[in-house]
Amino acid sequence: MPLFEVETNQHIVITWAETQEEALQMVAESFPGDQVVRVTRRPRNAWVISKAALGITGQVDPCATARDCLAQAAGDKVQAIRLYMQRTGADLEKARKVIETNMVLGW
Repeated sequence: MPLFEVETNQHIVITWAETQEEALQMVAESFPGDQVVRVTRRPRNAWVISKAALGITGQVDPCATARDCLAQAAGDKVQAIRLYMQRTGADLEKARKVIETNMVLGW
């Protein structure tokens, strides 16, 4: 079954579907308020995201570091962001994204 990448104004959805129309229907059902921007049939049946493209480089595990900072800060988001910035050298925006993502993931 082909793998489709459907980009909307709010999401990038990766889904298997027999046809492009089925992929678009699945996105319309799942995200009814989104507008489709682009549809691409992927050449293979796997999806790979480069860590470098996401800004994750080197040996630092951002999630483990973020969870450690959250634990040390007793769940205080602002303090955890400060700790993360000190430990990794990340800027405020990157530190905020990493800490908030780990909070959402159920730290």
